[in-house]
Amino acid sequence: MTAPTRGRSIAAPLGVAAAGVGGLVLLHVRDPRTSTYLPCPLHALTGLWCPGCGTTRALGDLTRGDIAAAASSNVVAVVLVVVAVGVWGLWLRARWTQKPLTLPRPNRPAAAVLVALLTVFTVVRNTPWGTTIAPT
Repeated sequence: MTAPTRGRSIAAPLGVAAAGVGGLVLLHVRDPRTSTYLPCPLHALTGLWCPGCGTTRALGDLTRGDIAAAASSNVVAVVLVVVAVGVWGLWLRARWTQKPLTLPRPNRPAAAVLVALLTVFTVVRNTPWGTTIAPT
């Protein structure tokens, strides 16, 4: 494989990485804890934390290397960042080696478990005994 072909094949993963780094730089420079980003519509209307509430703060904390603060803002977001970086790495490797990207296909039981976990996470973070996983 020639260098120009390989370079073209990894253009998409590198473009996604550049966009992600750009977003993380913005969150690092403009701290979500002290700046005004758009509020969560569900939280603004009901006062309840949705599964995504605290994600912006968690990502901002990750840019500073504060994993504990990120997990206290939204532990699900921290796990999803790790998964996303892993999938991105597999995508880059597949493009570099010109092999197809093979990921496990989601199935109904896995989707049901994911929905159940997110539901439990949402319910618990909105109860008095779940304040440790509510956004701070």
